[in-house]
Amino acid sequence: MEERHYIFLTGRLAKPRLERVLAGLTDPGFTFEVRDLGVKVAALMTEPIVRRRLQPPVTATAVFVPGRCRMDLESLSAHFGVRFLRGPDEINDLPPFFGRSALDPDLSQHGIRIFAEIVDAPALSIEELVARARGLAEASADVIDLGCQPGVAFPHLEDAVKALKGEGFKVSVDSGEIDELRRGAKAGADALLSLTRETLKLARDSGVEAVLVPSRHGELDSLFEAMDEANRWGLRTMADPVLDPIHFGFTESLLRYAKVRQARPDAAMLMGTGNLTELTEADTSGITALLLGTCSELGIDNVLVVQVSPHTRRTLQEHDAARRIMHAAKRDQSLPKGYGSLLLQVHELNPYAVSPEEIAEIAAQVRDRNYRIEVAEDGIHVYNARSHHVSADALSLYPKLGVESDGAHAFYLAQELMKAEIAFLLGKRYAQDEPLNWGVGADRRAEDLTRLAERGHTLLPKKDQS
Repeated sequence: MEERHYIFLTGRLAKPRLERVLAGLTDPGFTFEVRDLGVKVAALMTEPIVRRRLQPPVTATAVFVPGRCRMDLESLSAHFGVRFLRGPDEINDLPPFFGRSALDPDLSQHGIRIFAEIVDAPALSIEELVARARGLAEASADVIDLGCQPGVAFPHLEDAVKALKGEGFKVSVDSGEIDELRRGAKAGADALLSLTRETLKLARDSGVEAVLVPSRHGELDSLFEAMDEANRWGLRTMADPVLDPIHFGFTESLLRYAKVRQARPDAAMLMGTGNLTELTEADTSGITALLLGTCSELGIDNVLVVQVSPHTRRTLQEHDAARRIMHAAKRDQSLPKGYGSLLLQVHELNPYAVSPEEIAEIAAQVRDRNYRIEVAEDGIHVYNARSHHVSADALSLYPKLGVESDGAHAFYLAQELMKAEIAFLLGKRYAQDEPLNWGVGADRRAEDLTRLAERGHTLLPKKDQS
């Protein structure tokens, strides 16, 4: 095997620590050299600086730049004739970076179809239904489920199905009334939720894919009978033993899914997760991970998702992340660990990029008055050439910073320090001038990794701040 040799580009302040961390790697499988390109802060290294100061020929398998550098790596690769790669944001993340997680996990595939229910469909106009469907599809829904309501008329059901189909959506109709299911099938629905042994004939007459549930809640004999009849008729169906809420049969309902899978190894199945996510007052990312892990183990290839309660506002994104993570872990015959932080919304595995001792070492080298902010296990650190303060309380730092007469700077520091305090309290990774990472719990700001960010609002001339 060809020996790999990597060059790591960095700045003056970070070079000693980078060399120590790389030297401490156990059997990394490569040789390395660290090159200081003459900048103080490595993250501010630019493409022109690299072109000027990295002298060719560059003899290496690859050249790594710090994760926060904004430059066109393809352009540099072409210029120097060697691959330029982006490393992790923090030096202390290099050991795991060069472990299994050195490669971005492949989360491009999954094996679960998401039905997203619009629970109040009869109350919405066609325009409102289409708008709602667009939002659900953007959040990862594969099928838009029109939820009918008992005793509530749905006169525009057919128009709703046709409108959604016209927009390119897959559509299911979800009702306990056979007449509404029949109308939905005739209008062109792709699936019906739900049929029983007694109403299965509708699926045969219409040819529409159908979810099958027990005739009586909690028993499986009628479900098996419906599944067998559907197989004889050559119908496309999904079996749903029905998931119950906690303290109302939850554990027993999980066992029913396992029994169906054991009895019918090849049957398509569906699990409705809303009875857990909606009816449990807990962050839904963990609940979703557990349920989608169960689906992965049992080969359940469809889920019905409800997103109604405010605390479930991101559950569709969570289901999408979970189905991809579980698929990848199952493919790799692995635990669902090391596949990214999409579902780690509140706490992080490695919240602190540096130790207090490392921050002290860096602070001792600073020669300017610009404040640096970092978070370690002992609190929030804010330092420059003149001072170094540590506190768990952001507000207590204000009197020590000497920015009373500089409103823009004070505003900036207040924002960053409060963000740092939140990170310290929750155990999240903090990086100055970067947003906190909430996984799929919040949309991340789009970034152009080829260029530095524009100046912040507080750095603009006063005439441009209006």
